[in-house]
Amino acid sequence: MQYTSFVDVLLILTRGDEVLLARRANTGYSDGLWNLPSGKLDAGEDLEAGMIREAWEEIGIELSRKDIRMANVVHYQPPDEQTRIGFFFHADSWSGEPFNAEPDKCSDLRWFARDEIPADTVPYTSIGLDLFRRGEHFGLAGWTVTAESARNASEIG
Repeated sequence: MQYTSFVDVLLILTRGDEVLLARRANTGYSDGLWNLPSGKLDAGEDLEAGMIREAWEEIGIELSRKDIRMANVVHYQPPDEQTRIGFFFHADSWSGEPFNAEPDKCSDLRWFARDEIPADTVPYTSIGLDLFRRGEHFGLAGWTVTAESARNASEIG
């Protein structure tokens, strides 16, 4: 069976000790929960181009490739859903003032202290933010480790 996964780009936009989160609405995925500005890659789009596009579409800011840097990657297996690979980018400089540019998909946009992320945040986002706070660059979540998969990983590594 061929493996497929969603490839997401997520923006950790910081202002001092705060991070910007958006409350999802009317999307069919984690509606009502807080999330980073994010989205899936378009066909033929590289990761940085996708992140720059999503920042413009969702929060109306202009980013350049020099404004963003890779923070971490999360390989996430949500219960009963398609696997996701999230590339989390960090930016602390940009052009424009963030605003809710997609009110049909977002009910609120708010800055939160990095250490006070709301409990009702998309788990995937929480994992990436936790890795960012700890300075770690890769995380797995939602995967069931079996004796066979652990043995295979140890044989490879």
